[in-house]
Amino acid sequence: MKRFVLSRVFYSILTLWILTVIIFTMVRLTGDPALLLSEYPGASEADLMAIRENWGLNESWITQYRKFVGNVFQGDFGRSFQFGVSVTDIYFQRLPNSLQLAAAAFIISIVIGVPLGIISAVKLDSWWDNIGKLVALLGLAIPGFFVALVLILIFGVKLDWLPVIGKGDHFWDVKYLLMPSFALGWYFAGSMLRLTRSSMLEVLGSDYVKLARLKGVPEWVVISKHAFKNAMIPIVTLAGLQLVLMINVAVVIEVIFQWPGVGSLILGGLTGRDFPVVQGSLLMAGAMIVGVNLALDILYAYVDPRIRLSG
Repeated sequence: MKRFVLSRVFYSILTLWILTVIIFTMVRLTGDPALLLSEYPGASEADLMAIRENWGLNESWITQYRKFVGNVFQGDFGRSFQFGVSVTDIYFQRLPNSLQLAAAAFIISIVIGVPLGIISAVKLDSWWDNIGKLVALLGLAIPGFFVALVLILIFGVKLDWLPVIGKGDHFWDVKYLLMPSFALGWYFAGSMLRLTRSSMLEVLGSDYVKLARLKGVPEWVVISKHAFKNAMIPIVTLAGLQLVLMINVAVVIEVIFQWPGVGSLILGGLTGRDFPVVQGSLLMAGAMIVGVNLALDILYAYVDPRIRLSG
């Protein structure tokens, strides 16, 4: 078990290091931030050089990267070019808003995806199954931004039931949360439904489920105790990863509804060539995803010894 955990920790650290290289390199391909940081258009080359020197942009790639990694190890993700404050402060100011949106979208995806997936598998080839497959297909095929625009048109413009932009002044202003959370959770509900259905079908065809039915065990016990319980590992894995993705990469939905979360922060950093904001936000998002993966791997190894033997 110790060897399995150490190997997973090593691969997680390696993944994060590769991520730092990719992020650090890619953001520098977006252009020269000095052109946007200059106070007036048509700034002279001397002014641009002064800006680059002030922010350390005149140094070599290796020097900048070494400083970036060294600061990250100290918990310092840099200072925003645009706002002049710590990236960590900005990120954690926006994070509660993203957590609120992601939690609501996550609940919607679970409520829609898991029950329909179970029913679809149990009622195989019935009209229930057809409805489940249709919902999964629509969830995976229709992009979230299109769902968002349709919701805005119907409930925001035509019916005037819900506010179109913002998040309200209070945490409990649910009316601001309904449309963006549904638009964000729509795709994840489709993928959750599809995985739940396939996992349940695999378990329902196993020998121990057939034996339980031959013994006369009530069908609801077979489904809940024997089938769903053993089909939960891939479902829990997907649910954990989806929640982290919802928190950090809901860029389009946050922009459409002007939701002040992490996704809109990353987009603003990209458009403004704010290297520290993009680097810090993406790296913290990546660390969150890698951390969840690592925790799930270790948890499964404790639950199922076959996993750590194969790993």
